[in-house]
Amino acid sequence: MTNDEKRYGATHDRDLPAAFADLRPFTDWCLSTEAQRYAKRLGSDMAEIQAFYDAITARAEDALAYCDKFPLDDLPDEVLNLMHLLYSMITVSFSVECWSQPRVPDSGATWLDCVSEPVP
Repeated sequence: MTNDEKRYGATHDRDLPAAFADLRPFTDWCLSTEAQRYAKRLGSDMAEIQAFYDAITARAEDALAYCDKFPLDDLPDEVLNLMHLLYSMITVSFSVECWSQPRVPDSGATWLDCVSEPVP
């Protein structure tokens, strides 16, 4: 188990569809829960977040179109990983586009727990 898996939660195999091999350096963002994605965002510096964001946003439309080829209730693992990358893109978007930092500005020690998540 890697340090990220210990810190953010172990996940299944993080392989991606062959068409998205260029995103493999970012598979540490293939996290299955919002809490894991939020913890990863808070534990990353802006250079890491920006590199991930730049890579995934460039491929987001293609990734969405690819995921749409499969039924949501029966996604192959590698397609589910791609979807998790898209979820992570959403998680980091405000950090990149608005705040220029991983944390919500002026939030102090405030913490947000999500009680409902998208499925898959």
